[in-house]
Amino acid sequence: MAQAKAKIKKGDQVIVLTGKDKGSKGEVLNVQADQSRVLVQGVNMVTKHEKPTQTSPGGIKKKELSIHISNVALADPKGGKATRVGYKVLKDGKKVRVARKSGETIG
Repeated sequence: MAQAKAKIKKGDQVIVLTGKDKGSKGEVLNVQADQSRVLVQGVNMVTKHEKPTQTSPGGIKKKELSIHISNVALADPKGGKATRVGYKVLKDGKKVRVARKSGETIG
């Protein structure tokens, strides 16, 4: 089965649509396109008990876990609300992502 292209990239501002963190915003830290998952800063936080090693003291650490890409939407650069992503070819032949809600290009 062909893998769908991820329209959300690293560094994008996204809004969580469902789950325990619904409505929260954050920056995408990592995109795992093969598994259709994204890692969003400050979202889906869990506590992890780590053993001490030679490099780290161990203890209880907080970290983010990935969430499915269908549960996030790109934040509109103009209004800040959730929007879908489209593509447009500029006059110079460059293909850019655009927010469907406002028509604004996504940097």
